[in-house]
Amino acid sequence: MSTRPDIVIFGSGPFAARILFDAAATAAAPVTIMVAGRNRDRLAWLRTAGNARAVLFGRPVRVVERAIDLMDADATAALLDAARPAVVVQGASAQSASVIARQGDAWSRLVAEGGLSTTAVFQALMSTRVARAVAAVSPTTRLINCCFPDVVNGMIAGAGAPVLCGLGNIAILSNAFAGEAGLATPGAVRVLAHYQTLAAWRRPPAARSGPAPRVWLEDREVDDAFARFAPVQLTPEPAIEISGASGVPLALAIAARQDWRGHVPGPHGLPGGYPVRLGGGELSLDLPSGVAREEAVAWNARFEQENGLVVTPGGAVRYTGRLEAALRRVSPDLAAGFALADLESVHVAMAALRARLQAQAV
Repeated sequence: MSTRPDIVIFGSGPFAARILFDAAATAAAPVTIMVAGRNRDRLAWLRTAGNARAVLFGRPVRVVERAIDLMDADATAALLDAARPAVVVQGASAQSASVIARQGDAWSRLVAEGGLSTTAVFQALMSTRVARAVAAVSPTTRLINCCFPDVVNGMIAGAGAPVLCGLGNIAILSNAFAGEAGLATPGAVRVLAHYQTLAAWRRPPAARSGPAPRVWLEDREVDDAFARFAPVQLTPEPAIEISGASGVPLALAIAARQDWRGHVPGPHGLPGGYPVRLGGGELSLDLPSGVAREEAVAWNARFEQENGLVVTPGGAVRYTGRLEAALRRVSPDLAAGFALADLESVHVAMAALRARLQAQAV
């Protein structure tokens, strides 16, 4: 194993831990993984537990740690310049994923009403900074963004920074469907899914309605995904047991220069999630027969066009639908949208709004 990391994981929370621990238990080829974040005690535990799991499962994995303030762009760039990893898995965010299950204040009500794109500015801040650092000092590194990638990856790309893809979201559903159908062969199950199609699967089968993913089994499209996969049940909380794990085979394949097939959100900044193929170091769409790229992208794009956040070709953010209306009631200036070049200042304004609304009980 190299003394320099092959994979760098930014973040030390439960999501980053799931990725690290599953990689330590499954990697077949030698790999060094660095976990980086601010909490030194937490980092020490992740390193200890990660190396212990590698020994337990007999895997050629070495875990190292690096304390770093990810809000410090210069420190992030210095780490990447020294490490030059094959892949960065960016899981640090200024917005906890627990907001999807939280209740009791005006901010959580705004998120529930307007959708998760309410939080996109917080999800995009550090991921965009990391993407810019990758481009500046380690351009051969591939960036996997874990922070709301269906939408944020488009913001990163719109800001002119590179992003390979995200993880989770569509991969939660595609792997759950494959598990239910008993189809483990790569490519046997192919799915188109936007993050907005996840909510129904958190409800009991009889209560499911609204937009559904498109699913193909052995290249034949399923007529009714709700009926065919009724036994699939997600938790109300972030399903990190699947979503975090879903990025492990891809990250390991990139580090080992191997081919891979699966599902990811936001490949190269596209909206929503798609079946993809990694081959020769390049990631491309792996769509079912008869489905054109333009059709797949348009199907995914319509969700945020109807309600959410859209990135324009000129690099600006525009809010739409219920989210725009809800934001307009609490901050007309933010609801008007912004240029991605102004993300840093918009983050300050959005953070002030969040603090004000979190102080209001509902």
